[in-house]
Amino acid sequence: MMRRALAVLLLGWMTALQAAPAVQVKALFPKRALLQIGSEQQLLREGESVAGVTLLQANSREALLEIDGKRHKVGVSRYIAASFTESEGSEVRLSPDAGGHYVTSVDINGHQVEAMVDTGATTVVMSLPQAKALGLDYRNGQAVTMRTANGNARAYQVMLERVSVGAVTVENVAALVNMSDFPHVILLGNSFLNEVQMQRENGVLVLRSQY
Repeated sequence: MMRRALAVLLLGWMTALQAAPAVQVKALFPKRALLQIGSEQQLLREGESVAGVTLLQANSREALLEIDGKRHKVGVSRYIAASFTESEGSEVRLSPDAGGHYVTSVDINGHQVEAMVDTGATTVVMSLPQAKALGLDYRNGQAVTMRTANGNARAYQVMLERVSVGAVTVENVAALVNMSDFPHVILLGNSFLNEVQMQRENGVLVLRSQY
């Protein structure tokens, strides 16, 4: 009886793992999206579901997906869902995308957004449209000049109340709001990364809470 119960539990655990494959948006159309789910490509219409992934909305710029009860807004070529897995305790494991970048869903002040880990960025960095979407009162921040690959740019330094990647949360995180459309993806810089434990294990980036 115990062996049978253990087998059932193991089967359920394996099924749960299989229910959340890596997902990548390959192409976007009005009310449709071409997704790479695990090793297979699927063309979904709004409202359709495959392998635990539901397409809620889609247009030519982004798709709104629901995976394991969580909603994600993503653009073409971005990985989501299985880009991180939560372990027991405050730990998150990030798998790289096809370009070797660690892009994942991040909660900033209660808003789910997409961000890329960037150890070369001093702080979290976002564009003006991204800051507006988060409802940040950036004009009350300190006006500064930031250096970019294209030269100096005008920016505002702000403080984010809370930044979370899965179960790993840091409060009072410094960020820069660039007064332009750059970067296209929020950069998760060292104002967050220096407050967590970070290491690579066989290509997987592991983030752990320090406290």
